[in-house]
Amino acid sequence: METKNLYTAYELELLETYHYNARAHKNTFFEMVFVLDGTGIQIINEHQLPYAPDKLFLIFPQDQHSFQVDTFSRFFFIRFSNDYLKLQTSQNIKDLEYIFNSYNHLPGCILKTVTDKPFIRATVDALIREKENQSPHQEQIIQQLINTIITFAARNLTLQETGVFNGNITNVMPVINYLHQFIFQPEKLKIEQIAAKFNLSPNYIGEYFKKHTGESLQQYITLYKIKLIESRLRLTDMRINEIAFEFGFTDQSHLNRIFKKYKGVVPSVYRRDSNQPHPEHW
Repeated sequence: METKNLYTAYELELLETYHYNARAHKNTFFEMVFVLDGTGIQIINEHQLPYAPDKLFLIFPQDQHSFQVDTFSRFFFIRFSNDYLKLQTSQNIKDLEYIFNSYNHLPGCILKTVTDKPFIRATVDALIREKENQSPHQEQIIQQLINTIITFAARNLTLQETGVFNGNITNVMPVINYLHQFIFQPEKLKIEQIAAKFNLSPNYIGEYFKKHTGESLQQYITLYKIKLIESRLRLTDMRINEIAFEFGFTDQSHLNRIFKKYKGVVPSVYRRDSNQPHPEHW
């Protein structure tokens, strides 16, 4: 299985083709694919998904994927490395994290809101024009357009149907999306608040969540926070006490204790080790 790497912070590519002969491969980066024209099949982790104009696919690192083109197709690829995340503001990093740290991503078009599709298409068209024209402030405009698409994607992931029918949740993803959306608002993460959101009893929603994820609500929230804190430590210069405050820990010592419990080291050591060059990069 071929593995593809990205050697710049981000990469844009417009592909126009009657045939797409690339073999199934995996990436070490994230990739968003917007279909401008054409029909065919996109294969992600052995799931065969029909594509058509105005569909947006989000491909995670290590996803196995390829295309089967049936009619003349135009794809626009947006690829990101970790270096791209380092260039963003704190709020944009949060938007990226919401998408890229979702544990339970599902294959298929991520645009659930029909009215968003023309906005995404217009933004992609603008990216194509900017990429082709050497104009003043080109780099800043391109990054703003990329971040616009990311923000639309994040919104669509949060607007999935709640799946509540006659007191039964038909899909655990809405609960997970809710936790991701309000991870920085501790009051909304109390089990009573979550249960009220989905019109269920605290006991039922807790049992349901553990049944379908293998983790309690509190454990999932803690593990998700740890994953986001790892990103803060790798990708920002935030002080550890600032990170502790942002994620609702009482102080830096509280964060140190919880982080070490799950990662085996305190945050300062994790940051130091993460910034060490790896042998394969020497």
